[in-house]
Amino acid sequence: MRFATTVIIGAGQSGLAMSKHLTARSIDHVLIERGEVGNSWRTERWDSLRLLTPNWQSRLPGYAYEGDDPDGYMTMPEVVSYLERYAKASGAPVQSETRVSRVHRTDTGYEVTTDRGLWRCRTLVLASGACNVATVPALAAGLPRNLANLTPMEYRNPDTLPLGGVMIVGASATGVQLAREIKASGRRVVLSVGNHVRLPRLYRGRDIKWWMDVTGIMDVRYDAVDDLDRARRLPSLQLIGTPERVTIDLNTLRRAGVEIVGRLVGLRDGKAQFSGSLANHCMLADLKMNRLLASIDDWIRVTGQDEMFTNTGRPESTEIPAETPLGLDLKDGTISSVIWATGYRPEYAWLDLPVLDRKGRIRHDGGIVDSPGMYVLGLPFMRRRKSSFIDGAGDDAADLAAHLHSFLGLQRAAA
Repeated sequence: MRFATTVIIGAGQSGLAMSKHLTARSIDHVLIERGEVGNSWRTERWDSLRLLTPNWQSRLPGYAYEGDDPDGYMTMPEVVSYLERYAKASGAPVQSETRVSRVHRTDTGYEVTTDRGLWRCRTLVLASGACNVATVPALAAGLPRNLANLTPMEYRNPDTLPLGGVMIVGASATGVQLAREIKASGRRVVLSVGNHVRLPRLYRGRDIKWWMDVTGIMDVRYDAVDDLDRARRLPSLQLIGTPERVTIDLNTLRRAGVEIVGRLVGLRDGKAQFSGSLANHCMLADLKMNRLLASIDDWIRVTGQDEMFTNTGRPESTEIPAETPLGLDLKDGTISSVIWATGYRPEYAWLDLPVLDRKGRIRHDGGIVDSPGMYVLGLPFMRRRKSSFIDGAGDDAADLAAHLHSFLGLQRAAA
């Protein structure tokens, strides 16, 4: 049995940021990591993936990007290397290759059971990530058995797929990126589209993420949002990071030959059934995109910078054919694989505490969990709109480290 004042589960960007802030407050702690630093970036991403955020935005407490391509987008090996350097520079006490099997409360805090022994702590931080498990809808059970059936966590590149066409379900960041890559390999690709968030990669000469940063959009707090549950469930942005800084949307995909269909609503007798609401989904995505771009235009005008940022116009509206297919025969041999780009969720099977809601989501108020001395980091819109990005880890960790420090002080005062 070993003891630390704080145990942090997970050594990705959130866990490392929390470690940095706890060290600054002289709070002893350990980070328990199932693999190596940045494990998810190492093992659960496809080969060509790059960050959606530009390199300059990979900011962690006391650490920033210092390379020669600030406007580029890191590959996964580059992300891993960046986190490794940060862990080393900050002296993070990482215990790697250690898998947690159970966490439960004790009279004085928490006990963490791992395959390398027990830890006891007064405070606990869950920084194990928001994307531990790919979400696959129940209707996937209706797929014909001869089709390959996989998630983005299992996909690596087009060459690893069976010969034949691919149906991709979901058109957020993951779905559109895979559709682009797989179509470029020469395959037939059918993309099933539901609710999505469309944005251009560049606007008025700057990366859209630069605009969202400088206008304060990414710093909006969770307690300033009217419908927080909806904000936390928004799909990821339809963006891609490439050296050419290209925009990816349904228009570019359709022109490349990707077949765009509506939301998948059923699988019956070997046939996929699609909703007729594709045009409505696209109209709403265009409307929300133009509202955001209008807010950027307003900011430019109010700050008197019209001459600095030339107005290059808005992206064209999403073009949808008058008639789109409402069905697809999955038994005719033209489709051999289905990829479920339908989102991700955290996994807390090891958490033996009554802190989950009926949907398995952890109950928290801005990262302060409904259990004394327990915190969570890295979830979508947890404390700020940027919470799930590398750039959001530092500010959220600073807030929660301050709360944790106060909690320990109250404990000492009551002892």
